[in-house]
Amino acid sequence: MISPARLPRGASNAHALRDHLVAHAIAGTVATPRQDSLSKYRRMVAGDWQCQFGLTFTRPWTVEEVLAEMAHRCGVSGDPAVQHGPDFIDPDRTIDRLRAMAARLGQVAAAHGRVLLGTGHPAGLLAIHAALSRRLRAAGCRVLTPAPGWRGRLLFDDVRQDGELRYWDGVAVVSVFGGLGHTHAAGPMEAMIADLRGSGQPMPDLVIGDHGFAGAAGAAGLLVVGFADCNDPALFVGEAEGQIDVSVPLDDNVHPGLYEPVTEFLLAEAGL
Repeated sequence: MISPARLPRGASNAHALRDHLVAHAIAGTVATPRQDSLSKYRRMVAGDWQCQFGLTFTRPWTVEEVLAEMAHRCGVSGDPAVQHGPDFIDPDRTIDRLRAMAARLGQVAAAHGRVLLGTGHPAGLLAIHAALSRRLRAAGCRVLTPAPGWRGRLLFDDVRQDGELRYWDGVAVVSVFGGLGHTHAAGPMEAMIADLRGSGQPMPDLVIGDHGFAGAAGAAGLLVVGFADCNDPALFVGEAEGQIDVSVPLDDNVHPGLYEPVTEFLLAEAGL
């Protein structure tokens, strides 16, 4: 059984977090196979919506350009000859982008802004999103929950099923057959934005998400910070194009308790 982890007392938070990221394969050498990452780069370039996360890119990208961008923003090997083995995420890049995300969290908290949160990877990343939601509400932010109960035919791990939009601690998730579904779909976030616009409500000041929740929000011109694995090139390419404000590279599917130090670091850096 894996217990929730915490940063050691008295240690430099950044140094301790780096050690934790590497020790638990959240960054450093990760479980994602290199061949899966390369496959997703090719699929994104070819226009596969599952790998584009709702984003429409401003220009055509080649696989070579995406690989170079992922090496720069995520830390994967930029050598196209490296085709197999575990992939790599630069832990220093992870920490750098966590700091950039924290700066946005601090700004929206200071302004008591409107925040929208959603995750397509609830088995892991919901732990971070829910903690951020609670702390932002405590800081005076309004956490939005539009379109509750929306239903759509979505793809969950390559199987098309009916999903329902629900909220857990103010975080949008998609329920399928009574459980929480893993999905890349942009439809739920598109429905959330449409509901806000249709009811005449102001748009959120900040969106915190991943997968299609982040991509669709970026495509709508909203300010987006989020998390992405090394086989999720769309959000990093979206960041390169200015559609996504901050993409934090990390393995998005480790035991949720192992993300606790990531959350602690984010909140401390944001002053929350």
